[in-house]
Amino acid sequence: MKRRVLLIVTVFSFCSVLGQLSYSIPEEMAPGSIVGNVAKDLGLDVKRLESGKARVFTRDTAYIELNRERGVLLVKDTIDREMLCRKVTPCALHFQILLENPMEFYSATVEIMDVNDNPPVFTNNYMHFNISESAAVGSSFTVDTATDLDVGANALKSYFIKPSDTFSIKIKADEDNRNVELVLNTPLDREKVDHLALVLTAVDGGEPQMSGTMQIRVNILDFNDNAPVFSQPVYKASIKENSPLGTFVVKATATDADHGSNGEILYSITNVENDMRGLFVINRESGEVTLNGKIDYEKSKQHQINIRASDYGGLTGTCKLIVDVLDLNDNRPNIHIMSKSNAISEDANPNTVVSMINVEDEDSGENSRVQCFTDNNDYFTLKSKAANFYTLETDNELDRELSSAYNITVTCSDEGVPSLSSSVTLTLHISDVNDNAPVFDRSSYEAYIVENNSPGLSIFTVKATDADWNQNARVSYILEDSSVSGVPVSSYVSVSADSGVIHAVRSFDYEQIKDFQLCVKAQDGGSPPLSSNVTVKILVQDQNDNAPQVLYPVQTGGSLVAEMVPRSADVGYLVTKVVAVDVDSGQNAWLSYKLQKAADRALFEVGSQNGEIRTIRQVTDKDAVKQRLSVIVEDNGQPSRSATVIVNVAVADSFPEVLSEFTDFTHDKEYNDNLTFYLVLALAVVSFLFITCVVVIISVKIYRWRQSRILYHSNLPVIPYYPPRYSDTLGSGTLPHVYNYDTCRTTDSRKSDCKFGGAGSQNVLIMDPSATGTMQRIQSEKNILDEPDSPLEVCISYIADLIA
Repeated sequence: MKRRVLLIVTVFSFCSVLGQLSYSIPEEMAPGSIVGNVAKDLGLDVKRLESGKARVFTRDTAYIELNRERGVLLVKDTIDREMLCRKVTPCALHFQILLENPMEFYSATVEIMDVNDNPPVFTNNYMHFNISESAAVGSSFTVDTATDLDVGANALKSYFIKPSDTFSIKIKADEDNRNVELVLNTPLDREKVDHLALVLTAVDGGEPQMSGTMQIRVNILDFNDNAPVFSQPVYKASIKENSPLGTFVVKATATDADHGSNGEILYSITNVENDMRGLFVINRESGEVTLNGKIDYEKSKQHQINIRASDYGGLTGTCKLIVDVLDLNDNRPNIHIMSKSNAISEDANPNTVVSMINVEDEDSGENSRVQCFTDNNDYFTLKSKAANFYTLETDNELDRELSSAYNITVTCSDEGVPSLSSSVTLTLHISDVNDNAPVFDRSSYEAYIVENNSPGLSIFTVKATDADWNQNARVSYILEDSSVSGVPVSSYVSVSADSGVIHAVRSFDYEQIKDFQLCVKAQDGGSPPLSSNVTVKILVQDQNDNAPQVLYPVQTGGSLVAEMVPRSADVGYLVTKVVAVDVDSGQNAWLSYKLQKAADRALFEVGSQNGEIRTIRQVTDKDAVKQRLSVIVEDNGQPSRSATVIVNVAVADSFPEVLSEFTDFTHDKEYNDNLTFYLVLALAVVSFLFITCVVVIISVKIYRWRQSRILYHSNLPVIPYYPPRYSDTLGSGTLPHVYNYDTCRTTDSRKSDCKFGGAGSQNVLIMDPSATGTMQRIQSEKNILDEPDSPLEVCISYIADLIA
């Protein structure tokens, strides 16, 4: 029965300058037993083992584990030295201790010391000999040897036999093996004893000592005095690994000088260990040795077997067969990833380690020499740090926007013929760094919006893209602070932070603002954020929202303005010109003039483009003195807008001639049947002409004061444009081709939005229906009106209001 003996072994350790740890422990230690203090031996803090995620790396069965909290190596599983190393000495475990952040590794070796836990074992428990009674004293007979899996002092030590009076044990040692022989001590006498029962015991040198036994039966035969003899004591052969079954190895030849059955030889293989049993077979009659199993150089480079030749007389001879196994390149390099990073920042410096690799080839010689390389030499490189150890490092600056991940294939090839190779692919993701600012799809934008829009209307959308990823590529849009005519731009428009949509905050008026610029900033979500700006020009488009405004003739509330046409006027005589403007722009401001109503349509016409009222025939005596024309002014917008102006025309050669006709001009329908009343009124006006002149002089003074007050507080709409000149496009009439219409204003009129026009012609008649003497007073004050800078150069309709 096996007995396990616990040995107290002093554990020694040392840490070389190359980072090599070495420990020694006995086999069969209980799991959890301490192997050595790694932290102390490496001079590391236990916290470093924790932060570096220290662990044990081995490509074989892991018998050793690392306790990071205590910094010690522990036995993970029970270690059987015989199963692990067989007869190989010393028996050691090789592994590496890995740390990360930064990556480091240390090599360690744990030697497994043998414990006497295996007794000597015979291949066969029973053996049979036929020995002639004529065998001489001192004759030797080879018996099967025992095997002991232990090594060193615990290995097989000696044999003894019982009973020991007839035979004794002789151990014949050579350089490779020990043969056990039975030596005959006394002559045999078959007539006394025809057989012997012996017990051969093998003992080892361990403490406590262990043993194994084999039963030997010796049959005593008649005389046979020659034993078989091999042609050579040692046979040597070589065979390639992975050779097929039945491959011939060698032929052993033995001869026997005896004759008959005593000279017939049978061959057999002896002294075969368990792992070699059945690997070779021998033909019992011919002695040919052939392969009967799979032979692997990596498991055993050489095999030794004993061949026995036995004759029928019971005599034997032995020889040794040494079979060398020839290596073939039948193993691909084994690539082991010791440690790797799944992701790396794109701003990582060159020579940053991303993986540590161990490569092993189980072949030998040139077949085990390995070279490794990577397929991505532009950004990554392999560097050899020690034998069969490589680091994969960055070799260039990385850019996630060019490639967000790399599949790095590492290939390792041996130098065998033919060469064998292995490869492994590592996937490395590149984490993003905010190194790209948002970029607009244009350098600048122009957007259009029609005036009178509703607030909140979407005007335009700016778009910027960011080549980064995730949060670093999330773009927000911000309206930069600026002003438009002193007003913050944020009171005009707003920008959606998420979509970049520009919305109108207010309704725009083309007549107030035609265009303005704003600056939009696109900012990403990185830390720190990056941004870029773009200029957006907003162009307000005009709508036909303003009707034409008539500048001349001026329409007064109570006074009446009339243009005089002499009866001698020729065809094409320029009576007056309707002057109008439209504050819109483009075709919305293109004006056309049309005669809407007239007392005599055959007498006057209106120029459709210039608004000039001209005669179209010769004036006759039959034509009525008073003529009332209704002129409509239309713009070209859609829909069209218009304004109507009433033009009063007096057909007469002198003022008195028209007094009787124009006193009721503004009330035609009301006083058509009261002509006598107007004639009386006209006489009254003449009678009080003197009084009226005095009143006019006083009124002028009052007018200056009143007019400045009225114009100052006026809320009339602004007319931004006043045509200074109007060409006589018809090229006919009594006026020159170019003439002026002057605007008459008071000295304080700069504070007013109201403007009044005065014709260049003096043929203007102003009538007041409440006073028949108005015309005479105005004519008498003509010289005053002609004085430069006179305050009476205002619209005469206001004077009539003051007189009233």
